[in-house]
Amino acid sequence: MRLAELSERSGVSTATIKYYLREGLLPPGRQVNATTAEYEEEHLRRLRLVRALIQVGRIPVATAKEVLGHVDDESLGRTMRLGAALWALPQPPEPAEDDAAVTAARREVDRLLAEVRWDSVRELGDLSPVHRSLVTTVATLIRLGYDWNAEELVPYARLMREVAARDLDFLETHESDAEKAEMAVAAAVLFEPVLRALHRLAQEEESARRYGIV
Repeated sequence: MRLAELSERSGVSTATIKYYLREGLLPPGRQVNATTAEYEEEHLRRLRLVRALIQVGRIPVATAKEVLGHVDDESLGRTMRLGAALWALPQPPEPAEDDAAVTAARREVDRLLAEVRWDSVRELGDLSPVHRSLVTTVATLIRLGYDWNAEELVPYARLMREVAARDLDFLETHESDAEKAEMAVAAAVLFEPVLRALHRLAQEEESARRYGIV
């Protein structure tokens, strides 16, 4: 397809597409002549992802470029490719090392990971920004006096393991590693709010079942 058709099908203006091309967010099309290029379905798919990152996720262009660089990095194995792309997304502040609540949170998170036998995650530890985020969040709970220790968190972790298995089952329906990485990033931006909403709706439904509507 030509640029005009790509613009029409994606809903992105030709000027914006040209900007994404200049910034390296979108791979170049196949040159037909000096002034014309042809674009494929993969360009349309990538445009959807770029829109999700920048327009929905409000992620800076430089960060989006870093994320997409990991998505396209064929030198990485599948797990590292997915992880690197997701880790490049904006993360919460780093936990303060001299905070007693952080020390306690690290202990509880480590106990949690040991209990559910998430050994690879446990080995990565603070190399993973997601691990650091969990430590920071648990530290905040501890600091505010909420007793969410490892025992309280284990049932949630086990439920989320089932969600993760469903996520990966869905990724496996896509052929290439690049598509899998793209979908993982898109889900982190677009689908996690769906999970939060479903969680709250489930709470409303369970509350009504237990206590009645009024």
